[in-house]
Amino acid sequence: MREVDVSATPVEPAVNAAAAAFPIWSRTPVAERAAVLREMITLLDGHRSEFYAIAAEETGAAQSWTAFNIDLAMAMLSHVAGLAPALDDQIVTDPKSGKHSIIRRQAAGVVLGLVPWNAPIALGVRAIANALMCGNTVVMKGSEHCPRTHQHLVDVLNESDLPEGALTCVLSAPEDAHDTMVQLIGHPCIRRVNFTGSTRVGREVAIEAARHLKPALLELSGKAPLIVLDDADLDAAAEAACFGAFFNQGQICMSTDWIIVVRSVADAFVSKLEARTRQIVAADPMHEVTELGRMISAEAAQRVNGLIEDAVSKGARLLVGGQIDGCVMQPALLDGIAANMRLYREETFGPLASIMRVHDAEEAVSIANDSDFGLNAAVFSRDIDRAHDIADRLEYGVVQINGPTVHDDPEMPFGGMKHSGYGRFGGAQAIAEFTETRWIATHSQDQRPKL
Repeated sequence: MREVDVSATPVEPAVNAAAAAFPIWSRTPVAERAAVLREMITLLDGHRSEFYAIAAEETGAAQSWTAFNIDLAMAMLSHVAGLAPALDDQIVTDPKSGKHSIIRRQAAGVVLGLVPWNAPIALGVRAIANALMCGNTVVMKGSEHCPRTHQHLVDVLNESDLPEGALTCVLSAPEDAHDTMVQLIGHPCIRRVNFTGSTRVGREVAIEAARHLKPALLELSGKAPLIVLDDADLDAAAEAACFGAFFNQGQICMSTDWIIVVRSVADAFVSKLEARTRQIVAADPMHEVTELGRMISAEAAQRVNGLIEDAVSKGARLLVGGQIDGCVMQPALLDGIAANMRLYREETFGPLASIMRVHDAEEAVSIANDSDFGLNAAVFSRDIDRAHDIADRLEYGVVQINGPTVHDDPEMPFGGMKHSGYGRFGGAQAIAEFTETRWIATHSQDQRPKL
């Protein structure tokens, strides 16, 4: 495997290179841009083993999670490459005046993508794919927690026929991350900003973007509820809860943070969920093959443990798990969550599933909506019409019916409500995030206004 240079990279050369490449790339025909993105699919697939090794070392990711990342990134590139028709001009002719109008989606310029460590490949590609397809060039700010993964990602994608400088990577030391973000957003060549990460940092990004009047696409923290109604398939719900809560050690914005279950089926559901949780074991992927890896740091594991201790001290019951060995935390299941516990409000971001028992569906909706966050949710019911009624009332940008909260589809718009951000990645809607909409009108001579 090649050596990956992860030394801190200056902002100015990276942005200037992207700015210099913009006239070339933005004028490249859309079909040729799509072909370059399809090259990237093959390149990602061919470098899997390298990503497996680097991600395991840097973030503790199990191979299954990195494979999921690569597969999703490839699907994103495939979808985005198919968006070419959506970039065509719209022609409108006024039958009365003869005025001829063109509505054009035009590349904005240099796009800044600020990407996180928890899904470094999928979210790295998401930050750049639509932007590149729309004719922009991109500066990716890699995470200080996985600089090798992000630098390697950019290096691999640059093996395609992208013009030199069209995709660059900026890295920084952890202590310089904030200042680097400020410098990047403030650079006059940066025209668009997208960020995926915590609400805390997202606010800082939004403030800096607003300071310079630059549009920002923000996908921030979540606290995904999974609602189990009295007519749900309990086996399916329990499996979805395990997948949603524990995949990648619960370090996903979509992770199932709390499970809201109707009391009439709660005992049966909790029994199934507890049994399934006991079958799942986490380990350090650097030392053994495992389905669940380690957490990003020992401090992160202790933070989650603090949430458990707070809940137990206020009446919750720890049914299984929670043991910590350095960065490795075993999947934990808490029952009896109440509104006075930190877990009721705070994002978990760890391998912890929390259960709240409610009287009925109405209470479930009320509790799910009593949150500052609104990224994604799930509802389990055999009555699809009933589930859709619940989904309509949930204040979340994405709702899965009879599926896990951890689910993405590149063809669908993905984003949150409330403190979970604004704007949408994915689908044709993402084109609006990375282009300027222009109106160019041609007037007929006999219809021009006169004083």
